[in-house]
Amino acid sequence: MNAAAVIVLGQTSVPLARQIMTAIPATLYGLSDRTSDVDINFTNFGDTLRSLFVQGTPIIGICAAGILIRTLAPLLSDKRVEPPVLAVAEDGSAVVPLLGGLNGANDLARLIATALHVSPAITTTGDLRFRTPLLSPPTGYRLANSDEEAKTFLADLLAGATVKVDGIAPWLSNSRLPIAENAALTIQITERVVAITPNRLVYHPATIAIAVQNTFAEPQQLVTQVQQQLAAANLAVGAVAGVFSTVAEAANPEIHALAQSLNVPARFFRTQSPTSALAMAAVGSSGHLVDLHSDIVAIAIAAQPIDPYTIGQPQGRLSIIGTGPGGTQWMSPEVKEIIRRATDLVGYSTYLKLIGTLADGKQCHESDNREELSRARMALDLATEGRDVVVVSSGDPGIYAMASAVFEVIERDANPEWNSLAIHVAPGISAMQAAAAAIGAPLGHDFCAISLSDILKPWSAIEQRLTAAAQADFVIAFYNPVSLQRTWQLAAACEILLKWRDGSTPVVLGKNLGRPGQTVKTLSLAKLKPEDADMRTVIIIGSSKTRTIQRNSGSWVYTPRTYQD
Repeated sequence: MNAAAVIVLGQTSVPLARQIMTAIPATLYGLSDRTSDVDINFTNFGDTLRSLFVQGTPIIGICAAGILIRTLAPLLSDKRVEPPVLAVAEDGSAVVPLLGGLNGANDLARLIATALHVSPAITTTGDLRFRTPLLSPPTGYRLANSDEEAKTFLADLLAGATVKVDGIAPWLSNSRLPIAENAALTIQITERVVAITPNRLVYHPATIAIAVQNTFAEPQQLVTQVQQQLAAANLAVGAVAGVFSTVAEAANPEIHALAQSLNVPARFFRTQSPTSALAMAAVGSSGHLVDLHSDIVAIAIAAQPIDPYTIGQPQGRLSIIGTGPGGTQWMSPEVKEIIRRATDLVGYSTYLKLIGTLADGKQCHESDNREELSRARMALDLATEGRDVVVVSSGDPGIYAMASAVFEVIERDANPEWNSLAIHVAPGISAMQAAAAAIGAPLGHDFCAISLSDILKPWSAIEQRLTAAAQADFVIAFYNPVSLQRTWQLAAACEILLKWRDGSTPVVLGKNLGRPGQTVKTLSLAKLKPEDADMRTVIIIGSSKTRTIQRNSGSWVYTPRTYQD
């Protein structure tokens, strides 16, 4: 099941939402202007709710049930694919599953109700009568019958028919099913393909492990091959628990395509073993191999359902994200979702603090701001252990930040273990964008960015670029303008610019953008001094076309789209 979305419409519901989130993985959505300290703000309740529903995200609304039903009513068409939708009373006194009963809504309601110390309002007749959710079996079992077939079977049970159980199903042992030896109805638990009949309810236990190695086919060819091998062995696709391989193959798209086609996880062992040994390692010593005569694919069957998430490790994931220049309000929904699912956060302590409550429950690895390459190595090595690692940058991670450091280390060190990782860069709002937006539109035409720090590149290169940018009449954004150890560089940069720009050229200084103490002010190039800035300041130098519009409360600065003499 996907991580849930907890929806709140007012600040008084935030503590209750956080209490719910101790029981289930979830992202907190709050109505803009009415909530704070949430993961994602939204302005349109209906659009947000419908978007989450279409994406298959479980929804827990701390609000009246009616508003959820009316909002989602136009989308209701197939209850087999509907995600769980629950209403929770604003005082936490009631937890009501509304939709998604076939996809775990009642189980989700029980988890939330336990966290809130109340009883869930379960209204499903089968659940109440038999004390077991026949249409939504627990993890480790899949229902093979269609929705209509299962409904007919359940209706017969509710009408008074008796049933016998063929196979091992511990989760049914505490039920109130009307069990009888000579029953007309049968509940069968098997990993084999069996005929589905009106009087038979079939569950496939997750007992099959598929191991794959040394694949060189197109992803669809591997999928077809495995499907054919399962059919030849009379094994049900619904009984497959997971796809397994070695960490060295973790980036193999064929393996992930196979796992996706079977709707199971791909898991990886930190060992080099024959494919058959990998399959047996997944099912345990009590399992047995299916004779396939293949070095590429092996299939093994466990004696009882296996939990693939406890076997091997997932593919390591490394995300390099940008928080924007300030707090959580600057982060994109993608960045918040990446942080939410992460196991580990790596970054400069100041940047980790910008994440706020999103960092709760994560393992944080702080490092000095000047140790970018060692920080990148640490993150890469953590990810090879199967962790979901996030490297945190402020602003945009690809602009004077950690994305380039990660790829530099990958190229320089050439560690073969890193080839197994899934690496993703998620953009953020850069400081120059934030400063420009706060004052108008100084970046409205051609512009460039130059770091005045000569720690990682020589001052001669900076001089050359400053001269070229000034001659070309670019608007220029200065990053890292001054520090405690570096004060003369900004003065030297201004001296170069004044050879090509008028002293009255508008300059924008944005400091502590998006953070407490934010200031954005303007002055002329001739008046710009090192003491006007620090490392938390981004400076935008206008071009010859940049204009200032005076207003009562200050001024706007913009560079026109149309250049005219």
